[in-house]
Amino acid sequence: MSLKSFGAKIFAKIIVIRIQKWATKPVETQRKVFEKLISEAKNTGFGKDHGFENIHSFEDFTKQVPVRDYEESKSYFDRVVSGEENVLWPQKPLYFAKTSGTTSGAKYIPLTKESMPYHIEAARNAILCYINETGKANFVDGKMIFLQGSPEMQEKNGIKIGRLSGIVAHYVPAYLQKNRLPSWETNCIDDWETKVDAVVEETKGENMTVISGIPSWVQMYFEKLQKDTGKKVGDLFKNFNLFIYGGVNFEPYRAKFENLIGRKVDSIELFPASEGFFAFQDSQKEKGMLLLLNSGIFYEFIEASTFFDENPKRLTIGEVETGINYVMIISTNAGLWAYNLGDTVQFTSTKPYRVIVSGRIKHFISAFGEHVIGKEVEEAMNEAISEFNFSITEFTVAPQITPSEGELPFHQWLVEFDNFPENLQKVAEYLDAEMQQQNSYYFDLIKGKVLQPLKIISLKKDSFQHYMKSQGKLGGQNKVPRLANDRKIADALLQIQPQN
Repeated sequence: MSLKSFGAKIFAKIIVIRIQKWATKPVETQRKVFEKLISEAKNTGFGKDHGFENIHSFEDFTKQVPVRDYEESKSYFDRVVSGEENVLWPQKPLYFAKTSGTTSGAKYIPLTKESMPYHIEAARNAILCYINETGKANFVDGKMIFLQGSPEMQEKNGIKIGRLSGIVAHYVPAYLQKNRLPSWETNCIDDWETKVDAVVEETKGENMTVISGIPSWVQMYFEKLQKDTGKKVGDLFKNFNLFIYGGVNFEPYRAKFENLIGRKVDSIELFPASEGFFAFQDSQKEKGMLLLLNSGIFYEFIEASTFFDENPKRLTIGEVETGINYVMIISTNAGLWAYNLGDTVQFTSTKPYRVIVSGRIKHFISAFGEHVIGKEVEEAMNEAISEFNFSITEFTVAPQITPSEGELPFHQWLVEFDNFPENLQKVAEYLDAEMQQQNSYYFDLIKGKVLQPLKIISLKKDSFQHYMKSQGKLGGQNKVPRLANDRKIADALLQIQPQN
């Protein structure tokens, strides 16, 4: 055992003890976080507008601060982006993490000097919990790769702007710098396909022990490695035994990964976002990720089934139950207040509090991290109908993760036409261009050749009617979801052979 791996085990034990101290006192921990957030922000513009001076309890907070998403809070975010100080949090933020918006274009999520350290600590602590539980620490002596966005940033009104993964790259601890790949220069390559080729060249001869990234990106890297070397990833990297991921459900990729690697490897799931680092997998034995209750984030939960009611009940950590779908609401030391992240979670445990990400409060596709929502596909279809003068009965969209051999994954649009367009391929190209314009994540995946442009399947007459009838949902107010993150609806539609 090397000195470095021995030290990692000792450090891991210390960190796990610290985590257990707050994890065993969840309600008290969250109360302290709440009180500190209100105290710190009471003199900000938002704090004054919402009477933080008079907030002494969670009940006061719910009366004075409504649940809002980014669009509903946009006037405050716009003031911060314009350079105004003390709007949502004291002073100016250190960075803006630029993400894809829904109705208002790009979103600029503030990262402050108080919030930034928690993004770094959470990723580190996930690895340390793994070391402490498994006793495996030799991987710290090998090379680690983190597939991420470019660390290069722009600047606006004195505040740097970039993708979260690129911003975090500036905070890699010194003790990891020598082990970390790819190089800074390679990380700065914008074109993803060129970047992955460069990563392959830099890593194929190295002792890679940890690989981290969104599964779809990493799969592309593995496939290029195999094509370049003619070897399974596990044969090329004999000491590679830990995969760290987040952003999308890994399960659809697991079989493909094990085939590319040639064996099973341990994995750690993370739940990071520009708005905060919320949870990480702290155990290889237990289901779910440890919710980080001591990281400058105060959590509220609303049952998803009641979320769109006029006045849904807002719950604190001590009131949640396992197995129920909750919309997660956050208030943070980056200046987000009763903020609807859009994610839904379910608790797998309350001692300690562990969660799984169950989806989004609205229908979505994010099989590859694209976060496509219903509004986007509906607007794209409406524009295409107007442009090409056709009509449809119904449509839905699903990801095709495992297409035929050698073909890139894609979004499959299943459409029942009422009036067929003259050129279906032109319609598909138009829809794809509309989707790229609306959604920057989808744009990146297409340009990076992780996805190929969407494909349209023309369904026979009455396909959707037959499907809804088979589900016992024909008529009334039942609707076919415009999109889904799995292929249950799509595959059922493709199997239907309606009688003409």
